[in-house]
Amino acid sequence: MSYIDWLVLVFTLAFIVIYGIWKTRGSRNIEGFLKGDNSDAWWRICLSIMATQASAITFLSTPGQAYEDGMRFLQFYFGLPLAMVIISVTFIPIFYRLKVYTAYEFLENRFDLKTRSLAAFLFLVQRGLSTGISIYAPAIILSSIMGWNINLTIMFIGTVVIIYTVSGGTKAVSVTQTQQMAVMMGGMVLAGVMIVYMLPQDVSFTDAVQVAGHMGKMNMVNFSFDWNDRYNVWSGITAGLFLFMSYFGTDQSQVGRYLSGTSIAQSRIGVLFNGLLKIPMQVLILFIGVLVFVFYQFVQPPVFFNQVEKAKLENSVYAGNLSALEKEHTQVFQEKSHGIKSLLQGIRQEDETIISAAREDLDAIKAKEKSIHGRVVSLLEKADPTAEAKDTDYVFISFVMKYMPVGLVGLLVAVVFSASMSSSASAFNALASTTLVDIYKRSVKRVASETHYLNMSRVFTIVWGLIAIFFATLASRMENLIQAVNILGSIFYGTILGIFVVAFYFKYIKAQAVFWAALLTQTLVIIIYWKSEIGFLWLNPIGCLLVIFFGSVFQLLFGRKEMVIEK
Repeated sequence: MSYIDWLVLVFTLAFIVIYGIWKTRGSRNIEGFLKGDNSDAWWRICLSIMATQASAITFLSTPGQAYEDGMRFLQFYFGLPLAMVIISVTFIPIFYRLKVYTAYEFLENRFDLKTRSLAAFLFLVQRGLSTGISIYAPAIILSSIMGWNINLTIMFIGTVVIIYTVSGGTKAVSVTQTQQMAVMMGGMVLAGVMIVYMLPQDVSFTDAVQVAGHMGKMNMVNFSFDWNDRYNVWSGITAGLFLFMSYFGTDQSQVGRYLSGTSIAQSRIGVLFNGLLKIPMQVLILFIGVLVFVFYQFVQPPVFFNQVEKAKLENSVYAGNLSALEKEHTQVFQEKSHGIKSLLQGIRQEDETIISAAREDLDAIKAKEKSIHGRVVSLLEKADPTAEAKDTDYVFISFVMKYMPVGLVGLLVAVVFSASMSSSASAFNALASTTLVDIYKRSVKRVASETHYLNMSRVFTIVWGLIAIFFATLASRMENLIQAVNILGSIFYGTILGIFVVAFYFKYIKAQAVFWAALLTQTLVIIIYWKSEIGFLWLNPIGCLLVIFFGSVFQLLFGRKEMVIEK
């Protein structure tokens, strides 16, 4: 990066952190530290919810996923608006009426301490691990692209977030997320405008969209049903609904965002606006990935986007093989250039015959490109079995570093850091809240001063921050980072949601039955994930429905046993 880029990056991050610390300094009790003194208006709640979900993975992996797979990932979010309505109607009023600090406090009122502790434990495991991935994701990519030490990058991100989260608690998280959201969305909009500007002069925005559509990248909706297909309308509306109900309704990192509202009405409006704005936001981020794809139809892309791994291969005994593949890659791109020209001609003349012939040619060329990429990956694995063979997550950031103008590069790197900081701050705050309220204050030290609990909140924030940093340093490289986080959530969210659904709607199921139902369900969900090919989104309704089913069965068994004992 240039000096100007570094200046933009440092100034942006420093301003956000210093402003957050200054604005929220001096929390004197756990009410202020964990709930922000219930001072947030609906718009801040909405931005905070969106910033919590939009981790760095969103801005690094999602454009790469669109580059490779088109817009169909959007269907993942189709169940979100309905989930927001259900949470506004059911969850929020109950949480406010009981004046809880965490979602899991409600479970002791409805069931018992062990059920509350189980749900809190499942959350702590899932959120602790996924926060490590959320920190690791930008660190591994930025360190690879820029040559930074990965562990130092991880420690920098984690330490900065710990500092301002410990300083101001929930209020600091909300205040900084407002600034971070502005940086994130402003940076992505500018990136999209610049990509359109960098297209060849004779290629209009409309041409770009039509080229993307004819090459299968504008595939927003798929009505075909397939259990093994991760993204289609049916999995998004049904399985996605369960995932988002669990994430926004039972995950303390999100519950804590709307429990800080000034009233039930403000919290409800904030949650509902998140439902309205999240899908357009995701369309924007995915569409930027599609625009990058279109750009690379006119400008030759690298044979492998992770330049660090490619450089290692160039210095290995397989350098000659790589050189031959790069020459073949260049020849194939020249062939594709003719196919793209034909496709544009057909689009402008509205001639379906030309379009159809061009698409057939481009499909054949795509198969060649896939073959070349596969052979490059094979060479990488031969040269180094531990090499990162998946380069999808590097598509957008490598494009930014190579083609974006001075200043905007620094801003877009700041987007990545801001996103990582915003989601990590919410997670640290939620992990500390749950540990203090549901474990420490309830089962370890029930009587202590307000100052003691405030200090322990800060201690737990530091501890969980260090644990997340440790997980991040151990994180393995996964197929796609955004999918890794969603898979991890899906393994646990169904069970947690099932406990809450039973608590809200199945009054006849009691504590003993739901506790053992949840334990059995969680075990089965893990087995299903490891032993089957079912799409991970379906783990959410499976987990939820199994808790209800087993809870009903166990209640019948335990109910009969209790009747026998009474007789």
